[in-house]
Amino acid sequence: MNVLTPQQRSTVVTLLQNKVSQHEISRKTGIDRKTIRKLVQAMYAAELPAPNSPMATGSLGVVDQIPPPRPPVVDLHDFKSRYNSVKRFCRSLRRREPEQFDRLEFLPGEEAQVDYGEGAPTLHPINGRYRRPRLFVMTLRYSRRSFRRVVWKSSSEAWARLHEEAFRYFGGCTQYAVLDNLKEGVIKPDIYEPELNRLYAAVLEHYGVIADPARIQDPNRKGTVESAIQHTQATALKGRRFESIEAQNDYLAHWEEKWAALRIHGRAKRQVEEMFQEERKYLRPLPVEVFRYFKEGTRTVLDDTTVQVDGAWYAARPAPIGSSVLVRIYAHEIEIRDLKTLALIRRHALAARKGDVNLPDAERVFNPSRQTRQILARAETIGAKTHELCSKLFEQRGREGQKSMWGIVGLIGRYPAWLLEQACAAALARHLRSYKAVRAIADQLLAQVLTRIDGRQAELSLDSPTPVLTQEHELIRNVTVYAEFFKQCVGTADQHSAVPQGDQP
Repeated sequence: MNVLTPQQRSTVVTLLQNKVSQHEISRKTGIDRKTIRKLVQAMYAAELPAPNSPMATGSLGVVDQIPPPRPPVVDLHDFKSRYNSVKRFCRSLRRREPEQFDRLEFLPGEEAQVDYGEGAPTLHPINGRYRRPRLFVMTLRYSRRSFRRVVWKSSSEAWARLHEEAFRYFGGCTQYAVLDNLKEGVIKPDIYEPELNRLYAAVLEHYGVIADPARIQDPNRKGTVESAIQHTQATALKGRRFESIEAQNDYLAHWEEKWAALRIHGRAKRQVEEMFQEERKYLRPLPVEVFRYFKEGTRTVLDDTTVQVDGAWYAARPAPIGSSVLVRIYAHEIEIRDLKTLALIRRHALAARKGDVNLPDAERVFNPSRQTRQILARAETIGAKTHELCSKLFEQRGREGQKSMWGIVGLIGRYPAWLLEQACAAALARHLRSYKAVRAIADQLLAQVLTRIDGRQAELSLDSPTPVLTQEHELIRNVTVYAEFFKQCVGTADQHSAVPQGDQP
């Protein structure tokens, strides 16, 4: 018996003295009825004397005011049977309205239902034992025509390929495909928005079919294919064994064509083949191209902006370094996609061997083995002489000469291209192969050009010709015109700045 506090015990005794039922006491106090009943029995046992005791005729105190425990109700009516008899009688009095089900009706070509079952025992090619393969069934809801195929192993790709075989068998596609929540088709079951397997979803999208997963614990939604599986197991495969899985598939195809398709359906009261011919014209046409199957996985973008796939590396820009991307591997190429939106980021041809790096030079940082091509490409944009000088410098000094080559092409930020080109031409003529020599020549040429601009008549003393500034042209005014204009402006300024004599302090 649970331990009651003195206050709870006093409350129960008081309510019992006032002839309150044990059920009502339990409701008011929150104490279990069993505890109250045990309390009453303990109080009676403690205060009732033995039959031969001298206290047998004495007062019972508080217990006199407490009603004795009630016997079962059935005992009050002198019922001789057991309690379970009463329960069975009361259960027969209960009336429950049967659950109503509707007949699902669909238009021709609207829906196909798919599911897995178990095939007949078949000799396994590896272990040599008879095992039951998986039985795939797709049933057209309108005509009840079915496609049946057994496979040893199931996967998301096998599940999708079986759908393709079924569509080709029927010669078209339905609008919807109803399936249960097996992992090959549904990754995350949900009452309202289930998440489909991406490969399976891509196959259905290719064929223009919409997946409609049945709700969890609702097998009646795809009762047609459930019945087709049971019909196949109880009629075609019952008591049979096959020596190979191909033999069982051949037998299922023969049984469908010669017996199942020609039967009169029990509910429709029509021949299945007749309804299928009526439905065939409503099936959607098959696409021209076959679906390209792929395997996919998640990869992390490495610090060289590539992702590794099967021992090879592929460029992943503009995906940031350290981010996760989705990689789809096809037969001859790979696709790098955004992990959330599935938007295409890059597409590459599949590497011919492991260890290959598919990364354009433009996306690479400094690397001595490839830097020469970049320097020569920049030198060629400056001019032929600059490119020739850089090429000879690399031939003479090798990779170590790249520093001098970078310095030469970097002078384009300080000198015009035509001046740098003349400096390189002069260096070639003097057999100079250094950055400092080209810069010194460029400084000398620039100083001479500035001297000629200032009006001083200095001739360029280098062997190579330099551009000569045009001194006479119809658009160029004579120097004397500018001199007169300058003198006039200076005289006017002197007049305005002169101060009268009388105003001097």
